[in-house]
Amino acid sequence: MLFCLHGKSVDAGTSAYCQSRSKIPLALLHQWVSSSSQAARKLIPSTAFLQARPLKAVDGSSVRLADTPKNQQLFPQPHSQHPGAGFPIMKMVALFCVASGCLLACVTGNRFQSEVSLAGQLWPSLTRRDVLVSDRGFASFVVVAWLQSLGVDLIARVPTRIRRIDFRKGRRLGSKDALFVWNKGKIRSRWLPLAQWMGLPQSLTVRILQVRVCLPGLRVQTLILMTTLLDPKLYPAQQIAEAYRLRWRQEMCFDDLKTTLHMAHLKSQTPVMAQKELCMLLIAHNLLRALMVQAAVQAQIKIEQISFKGTLDGFRQCSQAMAQAKSKAKREALWEEFKRTLAADSLPHRPGRREPRAVKRIIKYPKLNCHRRLFKDRLNRNKRRSLKLKNEKSLI
Repeated sequence: MLFCLHGKSVDAGTSAYCQSRSKIPLALLHQWVSSSSQAARKLIPSTAFLQARPLKAVDGSSVRLADTPKNQQLFPQPHSQHPGAGFPIMKMVALFCVASGCLLACVTGNRFQSEVSLAGQLWPSLTRRDVLVSDRGFASFVVVAWLQSLGVDLIARVPTRIRRIDFRKGRRLGSKDALFVWNKGKIRSRWLPLAQWMGLPQSLTVRILQVRVCLPGLRVQTLILMTTLLDPKLYPAQQIAEAYRLRWRQEMCFDDLKTTLHMAHLKSQTPVMAQKELCMLLIAHNLLRALMVQAAVQAQIKIEQISFKGTLDGFRQCSQAMAQAKSKAKREALWEEFKRTLAADSLPHRPGRREPRAVKRIIKYPKLNCHRRLFKDRLNRNKRRSLKLKNEKSLI
């Protein structure tokens, strides 16, 4: 409509757009993802938290793809779903910057590949003195040893296979805080080559601490964390617990990507185009995060107080206004006003806010649990009523 307002026409065909999109190299899109995240990270002010070391988070997720033969071949659907009733599943493992919420790097695979093996492709994106925070799925001897060889420390929950921790057997650092020796297992990891497995050390020293989470109105929870930050004076237990709490921001970033940017279901018909579509969504996410960081730093507030959905809606309106501005000074004034508006419309402080993984939306239609040509429609209400009356008469 803006083109029509200025007396210009727009071609409604999409062939040229699809051809140009297919010519963009996938490596270039990955480079744009990295550069867009670096631009946002440069705006983050330095703090004394964890000795001013960068805090990063890693986690896995999955997205659905269009049900096409090419997507099914590379990203097959689970065997529990009937053919024609499910969608190809693309597994992804992402590395986030905790301070800004930007996605630094991402790797994809099918459902037969473990998240730990995929995460091994992300380790080159880490730098020395980084602190990586993750869930218990990445708390393995192999991951800890590999990260230590890169000069990276880890904060994670103790794996579920360790039932109980006896703090009396370790070297005591404080109350429910001790150092333990973690010996190398006898069984080689399936995703690690033999040469690399033989090069791992025979034992590691890790720090295990117990944290009590007390939130108003909720039952007290106890978490047992493990880390390679061994010095209790440089890295107090409170800061390690706070670093693990900040890991939840990554879950909120996944929620923004899947819900707000509609990344939960990709529409591309081929695996290559699906990965390009995924990269474009990640670039859009990083750019919005950069806008949130600019607004938060300028207003001297926390980035959690800036709404991701509000930033997206405000940017759409601001871009339309800037397109009609006739001078550079006017566009700069609109941009500054946009950032002030984002900071003024900040989110309220909501301590202990729960984000349950549940769907409120009511599904009106039944699920398609078989192939479309084999599916039988449900009878309408009048036919169901007449059939019910007929069955009742037959029983009399």
